[in-house]
Amino acid sequence: MHEDLPQLSHEEILRYSRHLILPDVGVAGQRKLKAARVLLVGAGGLGSPAALYLAAAGVGTLGLVDFDVVDRTNLQRQVLHGTSKVGTPKLASARERILDLNPNVRVETFETRLTSANALDILRDFDIVADGSDNFPTRYLVNDACVLLGKPNVYGSIFRFEGQASVFFAKQGPCYRCLYAEPPPPDLVPSCAEGGVLGVLPGIIGSIQAMETIKLILGVGEPLIGRLLLFDALKLQFRELKLAKDPDCPVCGAHPTVTSLIDYEAFCGVLAAPASDGVEIAAADLGELRKGNPRLIVLDVREPHEWAIAHIDGARLIPLSELPERLGELDGHAEIVTHCHHGVRSMKALEILQAAGFANVRSLKGGIDAWSVQVDPSVPRY
Repeated sequence: MHEDLPQLSHEEILRYSRHLILPDVGVAGQRKLKAARVLLVGAGGLGSPAALYLAAAGVGTLGLVDFDVVDRTNLQRQVLHGTSKVGTPKLASARERILDLNPNVRVETFETRLTSANALDILRDFDIVADGSDNFPTRYLVNDACVLLGKPNVYGSIFRFEGQASVFFAKQGPCYRCLYAEPPPPDLVPSCAEGGVLGVLPGIIGSIQAMETIKLILGVGEPLIGRLLLFDALKLQFRELKLAKDPDCPVCGAHPTVTSLIDYEAFCGVLAAPASDGVEIAAADLGELRKGNPRLIVLDVREPHEWAIAHIDGARLIPLSELPERLGELDGHAEIVTHCHHGVRSMKALEILQAAGFANVRSLKGGIDAWSVQVDPSVPRY
């Protein structure tokens, strides 16, 4: 019955002995794990625990898709990587760590951004896809590619103190689009860099993704197909929502209209950045401007807890959420430069000020992070 599955070496029998004595795994199940091919989209917060536990469990081939380098801010949660790997490609760091953990695993790397042009070719040769991406265009792309290829999509997402996990497998249940037919507005959900995330949280959700992947390979238990698991770290509470397949789903419904991969950046409203001529100012230029313009207002639109981490001397703090009600505190004739952490919220603040009639407003390109790097290294980066 299992003649076509790879055999286990003596070393593997010893390594996986705690699996082999489990009735629901045994030798046959471990051979299934060894034969399996799993693709991890992202080698970051969710991909780190998923990759480590899948490798430790003996999944024979792990594919990794990522194009980023290890940054010091990753280390609080991305446990695949260490301090010595800062500045190196994540895939190189991940491969080294995985093979140190289990040299029996084959690691296939794809150092590229997953796009509509390459997704089908990359996903095609894998049995299961574990999506650890951190943006909506990629989530919809992975979902649609999995539906078109008939692959299960083991989904996870995290934000601040909350996480989600599910298994989207259109052959047996709903897909991601059945749950989220339309993406949220691009500015509604900030990134981890803007909104933050508890470092332990991706370890919990990524481990759940690994567990669900292993269950699918072994064919045991009840996978999260048709169920969305919600986790609240502050309450240490799990909740579950039942999911139904949408008969009108454009990709997995009875009459699909999405039969090939589309432009997911456009679908999610993530358009190319508008021309910034006269709108943004570089950190170095702002440094010079402050020397000769005592009336210049450097307007910090971050939150108070971010101000406590680091701020530019002489700046004024008005959080973006409070700005529309506090416009009267600003001199309408003064030159204003808005800033935030990386420049996203400050551009929203600029739009609010311009709509209110403030004529001389610019946004600090790259935010306080660029200020720290280019002008004043005494300002901590975070």
